[in-house]
Amino acid sequence: MVAYMAEGETPIVMSNSPFKDEVVRLIPQLRAYATALTRSRSEADDLVQDALMRAWSYRAKFQPDAQLKPWLFQILRSRFYTDIAKRRLTVQDVDGQFAASLTCSAEQEWRVEYSELLEALDTLSRDGREAVLLVLATGLTYEEAAQVCGCPLGTMKSRVNRAREQLALLLDPPVNRSRTIYAMPACEREPARHP
Repeated sequence: MVAYMAEGETPIVMSNSPFKDEVVRLIPQLRAYATALTRSRSEADDLVQDALMRAWSYRAKFQPDAQLKPWLFQILRSRFYTDIAKRRLTVQDVDGQFAASLTCSAEQEWRVEYSELLEALDTLSRDGREAVLLVLATGLTYEEAAQVCGCPLGTMKSRVNRAREQLALLLDPPVNRSRTIYAMPACEREPARHP
């Protein structure tokens, strides 16, 4: 299989190899993570493509005894934050008028809930949001996520736990939870335990 990068560049010959097969198998997970980070399918596709091109060009440096999945996620994550740093230097739509013209009202309940989830994710710390996305949204293990972020395993578990708790409070505040309990028929509530 031959892939051409751009006009005038040398073609890259992609042989059938375990490395290539494993990379291709991980594309849906990479795309899901990129979509969660960018919140745009087209930007996510660009980010995944860029990460895959970098992984392919650095495949000779990949250690055979290392795990490919965290390595690819680390490349994608690094690329995302590099792009953010570049965007900070560019100012566009300062007053937000263009962005406001692109919004539309939510038409379905799931869309409202999805918007609430995105807003709740935005309130999390960067580390917490990243931990939740890596472990809960993309399905990486705690070990793999810790490897991607370059932190100890215990730190990753702690980040995910704190972020989960914050999301639970934001998406279902204690006021709503207490109403739910009181709204339950008495026969469904747990009996009070007396010492």
